[in-house]
Amino acid sequence: MTTTTATTTTSTAVDMSVDLAGRRLPSPMMTASGCAANGRELGRFFDVAELGAFVTKSVMADPRSGRGTPRMAETPSGMLNSIGLQGPGITSFVENDLAWLKKSGARTLVSIAGNTSGEFADVAATLRASDAFDAVVGVEVNISCPNVANRGLVFACDPLASAKVIALVREQLPRDVPIFAKLTPDVTDIVSVAQSCVKAGADGLTMINTLLGMVIDTDLLRPQVAGVTGGLSGPAVRPVAVRAVWQTRAAMLEGRLPFVPIIGVGGVRTGRDALELVAAGASAVQVGTATFNDPSAPVRVGRELAGLLQDKGFERLTDVVGIAHERVAR
Repeated sequence: MTTTTATTTTSTAVDMSVDLAGRRLPSPMMTASGCAANGRELGRFFDVAELGAFVTKSVMADPRSGRGTPRMAETPSGMLNSIGLQGPGITSFVENDLAWLKKSGARTLVSIAGNTSGEFADVAATLRASDAFDAVVGVEVNISCPNVANRGLVFACDPLASAKVIALVREQLPRDVPIFAKLTPDVTDIVSVAQSCVKAGADGLTMINTLLGMVIDTDLLRPQVAGVTGGLSGPAVRPVAVRAVWQTRAAMLEGRLPFVPIIGVGGVRTGRDALELVAAGASAVQVGTATFNDPSAPVRVGRELAGLLQDKGFERLTDVVGIAHERVAR
C-alpha cells in the first residue's frame, strides 16, 4: 500500500513596494491632495502610516480663506469643486499639521502652491527648515495655480513658467528629497510640459490634476459655484488620467523624456481603476474624491490592487508598471 503525502501551496503576497526617485515606499497607495485635509480627519478611520504616503492639501505662504460659497457641485459621475486653496499657511502647517503627521509615523508628500514662482520657493524653504521635515518623503509642486505675474495663466499650461517654478523649488530642497510636478490635463500637449519640468529638476510627475469645468443651476440659471468654474474630479475623469499617463510613459519609452516615476491620480475608486493607471505607466496611485463617501478608500483600493495582481500571477507591483505598452497590437 502506498501512501501519498498531500502538499499545500502557500500563496506568496505580492511585493507592493515602490521606489519613487530614491525613496522606498511599502505601498503605492496615497491620498490625493485636497481630498483628505492634512491627516487628522482620515486618522479617525485608519492608520495613515499604512499608506505609501499621505499627500497634504496644497499649502501656500500665507493663510487663505478660499473662495465664497457654494464651492461644490455634484456632476454625473463626479463633482466640481471651487475651494480656492483654502489653508493655514506654511508656518502653521509645519508647526501643527506636519508635526502631527510625523508623530503619527506617516510618510508625507507635501503639496505646495503659490501665486508666483518666488512664493513656491519661499514655501519650500520654510518647509525645509521645519523640525518635522524628516517626515517628508517628497514634495508635490502644484503648478496648476494661476500665475499672477502672467495675467493669471495657470503655471502648468506654460512649459517655461512650469520650469521656472520647478527650478526654484529644487534650489531650496536637499537633493535626496524628490519633487513631483503635478500637471494639469487642460493643455494640448502634456508631454511638452512634462519635458520642461523634468529638465528643470523634477524627479517625478503627478498626473492629473482636476479638469476645468462648469455647472449651471438650471433653476436659477446661473453658475452653481460662486467661483463660476471649478475642478472636475471623480470617475468621469479617469480615462483622461489614463491617457495622460500613457502618453507620458510612451514618451519615456521613445526616448523623448527621461524615465522618472509617475504618480497616477484621477477617478480611482477600485483596485481595477488603480490597475489601469499602473498598466499605463504609473508607479504609484492617489485616491481622492472616493474618500468623501468612503474614507478608507485609499487602503481598500490598495488591498484590491494587491489581490488583482496576485490573481494574475504577478509577484511584484513593479512588474506591471507600464505593461500595457508591451501588449499593444502593432
